[in-house]
Amino acid sequence: MRTVLTLHGVNLSFGPVAALRDVNLRVDAGERVALVGSNGSGKSSLLRLMHGLKAPGAGCFVCHASVRQAMVFQRPFMLRTSVQNNVALGLWLDGVRWHTARAQALRALARVDMAELAGRNARALSGGQQQRVALARAWARQPDLWLLDEPTASLDPHAKREVEALMADFARGSPQRPMTMVFASHNLGQVKRLASRVVYLEHGRVLADLPVGDFFNAERLQAVSAAACLFVKGELA
Repeated sequence: MRTVLTLHGVNLSFGPVAALRDVNLRVDAGERVALVGSNGSGKSSLLRLMHGLKAPGAGCFVCHASVRQAMVFQRPFMLRTSVQNNVALGLWLDGVRWHTARAQALRALARVDMAELAGRNARALSGGQQQRVALARAWARQPDLWLLDEPTASLDPHAKREVEALMADFARGSPQRPMTMVFASHNLGQVKRLASRVVYLEHGRVLADLPVGDFFNAERLQAVSAAACLFVKGELA
């Protein structure tokens, strides 16, 4: 299995605050890795570092040069223009001609069942609709690696189900082109449904890294991290 990215001894700080501490992690092609932990545990910082938005203060981070990646945030930024243009702009910045980019944007919007709203101002959409536009914007770039930071956290139950279904669909990929996904989530049901592996962080450290079945096995998890066991039980907010 091809390794997509590796982190070795990675530290990341924001002034005096240590966001990540001595993180060692490897993600292989086709894995679906859930990052879990309390607020402030380092999940978002780790995703941003993986996407190249932050550089480690110490340690080594390597992402395979051929890997195309896209990131979806909890609250995606929408430009004050049409839904179609919001998707097309990313392609245009990648060097795609504007006419072609707009055509590809329509296909991407159809992929998330949003083509009928292509001409609407993106900022006038509901939160769930904006998140589907963000997924279309990411899918249009045909990434090998998806990075998602709490993509359903601020959505109503119906929108959560829609976005999660799209995530599951994208994660399936194909035998010829395995899709890799790393996502942060507080929804442990969602983690069970989507992840193949779970990484638990606390105060910027990785305290548990287990296959999803082992992570939700109390005896096996307790043997690795008592704190992670308390978190799964809901006793560690």
